[in-house]
Parts: sequence; C-alpha cells; structure tokens
Amino acid sequence: MAGGRVRVRLVASTVALVVVVVLVAVLGVHAWHDAHRSDLQQALDLAPKDASRYSWTDWAGVRTALGVSGTGQAADEALVDKGYDADLTPGSSITTSIDTLRSAFGFTPATMSWELLTQSTTGAALLMKVSDAVSFDTIRAHLTSAGFAGPQDGVWDGSAVNGTGAVPILQYAALDPSRHLVVTSDDAGFLADVVGHLGDGSLPAPLGQVAGQVGDPLSAELYDGDYTCSHLAMANADATDQAQGDQLIAQAGKVNPVLGFAMARSRTAGGKPGDVRVAMAFADHDQAVTNATTRAKLASGDAPGQGGSFLDRFTLGEVAARGSVVTMDLRPIDGSPVLSDLSTGPLLFATC
Repeated sequence: MAGGRVRVRLVASTVALVVVVVLVAVLGVHAWHDAHRSDLQQALDLAPKDASRYSWTDWAGVRTALGVSGTGQAADEALVDKGYDADLTPGSSITTSIDTLRSAFGFTPATMSWELLTQSTTGAALLMKVSDAVSFDTIRAHLTSAGFAGPQDGVWDGSAVNGTGAVPILQYAALDPSRHLVVTSDDAGFLADVVGHLGDGSLPAPLGQVAGQVGDPLSAELYDGDYTCSHLAMANADATDQAQGDQLIAQAGKVNPVLGFAMARSRTAGGKPGDVRVAMAFADHDQAVTNATTRAKLASGDAPGQGGSFLDRFTLGEVAARGSVVTMDLRPIDGSPVLSDLSTGPLLFATC
C-alpha cells in the first residue's frame, strides 16, 4: 500500500513537472514572439482591426535619425522641420498641432515614442505612446487646466477647448498609463469603444503580412485591399493618365488585386534613414511571383498620375516574392520625397 501511494505521488509530481515545463515553454515562446515584434507590429496589435488605413510615425526613431534631442519649443520646431525635409513624417497627424499638444496634453513629439493614426468607415483614432519620462499625472493636470471635462467612462471631453476645434482628432482623449498610451478621436463614442477593445482580435491577415515585411520603419502607410484599389491605384487618375496606365499595364503583364499594401521608410543599422520598402499582399504565392515581375516593370518606367518617370524619383532595388507578399525596395534619388510623394497615389505599380 505504501509503495502504491508513493508511486501515485511520483506520477502526480511528474505530471505537475511536465505541466510546469510546458507552461514555461509556452510563456517563453510568447515572450520571444513579443520581443521580436517591431514597434509597428505591437502598435497595430492595439489598433482598431476594422481600419482601412494606418499611418505610422516612430518619433523616437526619427529623433535618433535626425540627431535631435532635448525638449521645449526649439527642439519641437527642429524635429518637425527636419523631419519634414527628410521625408520621415508624412504620416504624422500632429506636426501642425504641436502648440495644442504642449499646452493641452503636456507632451510633444520630443517626448513621444510613436504615433499611429487609424481611419475606418466608422471613425478615426490616434494612438500616441509617450516615453517613460512623461507622467500621466502631468497629462491629467494639463487636460484639466486646458478645460477638458471628465473623464466620463474613461473619456476626456475637450470639444469646447480653445485650439482643439482646429484639430478634431484631439478633441476627445483617453489615457492608458499601463501602456504609456494616450488615445484621441473626434468622436467620444467611437473613442470609448476603441479603448474598451485595445488589443482585442487580430489584424486581417494581408495587413499583418505586409506589416511583417516592412521591418521596423521610421514612417509607414498601410492600407487594406479596398482602400488600395479605390484610393491609391489608378482609379483616381484623370482619363488621360488612366489610358496611359492601361497601356503600360497591358505591356507589363498580368496583375492581380492587392489585398494589403504597405509603404515604409526603413532605417539603417545605425538608425539613419534608409530605403523605402513597398509590400503588397496577394491571394497566394503564385500570384506573388507573377506580380513581382509585373510590378517591377511598372515601377521602372513612366509614372502617369504622378508625372514624369518613377526612375526620376528612385532606383529600383530588389523585388521579391516572399510567400504571398511582393516586396520592392526603392532607393530615393537626391533626397526625393518618395514616401510622401507616392503613398497618396495614384500609383501605377499598386494598380488592381
């Protein structure tokens, strides 16, 4: 009997040990996964999953790339001006709102880690991660002093605050100190829903795929397939440019619908601005292989809708089919603002 009891206890202990080992292994995998996700991917994890457009600016990376440090008005102006000149901030929604941020929120891009603007058919939300040095007590004090009411249901109402009327996306605010996150919107109800579901769900596969292929960028634009095909591609070009585009596409070969699109300014190992990478998701690898050839041809000639030639703007580097995603590396020529110039369309090589 005693031996039996010992045997049972040993088996139970072994099972417990196995469970613990498996649990540690699973937690280790999750920790490794989180540690190897870019800041962009981690921000997208928090963003509304029904957005059709995401605009990303890594302010900490931009400060490093430009060699701008310090705080205060002079540092803010230098950061914004140099960022614009270097084509590192075309996706930012706050470069013209620095004074409002400073007075009403108590922080600016000089003390932010990143921003992500999301836009969908139901609303827009701006996610801003502030640095660890920023106190949320200070943010609350600034909101109160500026005239924000609340918070009610977690939302501060600044719709009557002088200055926010000109910056609708900053009219309503919610704070998440645990994530060092400030989320704003022009709609209180939409904002409450966004902050109530931070991190819920998963990003649609095509957007997740293109985000994974642009690395850890300084600035980026990401679009779902519907937005790409209706806003970025040749549909918005005038009739003459559309006719020229149709002729160039016929010469280049077969194209398939783009399911997800990203255009991002990369950084070098030393943190300096690098190439612009384009990533386009397709239905499968076969389509990606076909479109890698077609899109490379389209990116190597005339740019109807943009004017001139693409090769006046960039040197086309590697074009590759990576699974169901096509990546294209574009090296700007003579400081050409490739990201801000091309990410708003119409863009021939993103045609659907």
